[in-house]
Amino acid sequence: MLQILPAGLGRALSGLRPGINALLFARANVPATIEVTSPAFAAGGRIPALHTADGPGLSPPLVWRGMPDGTGALILVVEDADSPTPRPLVHAIATHLPLADASLAAGDLPGPGRPGLPGLGMGRNSYFRAGWLPPDPPPGHGPHRYAFQIFALAARPDGFAGTPGRAAVQQALDQGVLAKGCLIGSYERAPVR
Repeated sequence: MLQILPAGLGRALSGLRPGINALLFARANVPATIEVTSPAFAAGGRIPALHTADGPGLSPPLVWRGMPDGTGALILVVEDADSPTPRPLVHAIATHLPLADASLAAGDLPGPGRPGLPGLGMGRNSYFRAGWLPPDPPPGHGPHRYAFQIFALAARPDGFAGTPGRAAVQQALDQGVLAKGCLIGSYERAPVR
């Protein structure tokens, strides 16, 4: 959707970015002991177009290891630290993840025309939809960093029966998080000339 914006507008907004310190990961005051990886891209590497709005927009495969003892709930939050917004743009919130070392395959997060993995709970992204919002940075805005954040909680939060948003996740993290992990991938859309 943002690919239709003029590159000049993207360049004009290039200084507006919430940054890494605005991510939920930075606010969760526990050690980063969960390892999060993807067979699709390396840490800090470029996310393939297959997983963005410039391709079919499938959610990328993810793997996590190192769940602490006593984990009662696991939450995945995907945020864009460089969106031209006051807070990071939420691309997905997933709940009801396996509570052990596990993985998600490509396309497991539901998106337009794709049901996703059965039994997976989904929260609201920044477009107020329960599903995966593929990376779609404005042309000319520069590289965007997408943080795939995993949080282990001692218990499933009460407010997670429906479709929790970022505020509900933040409240759950403030009430107690056991561990966290993060994988950052980047994507940049070239300016259209």
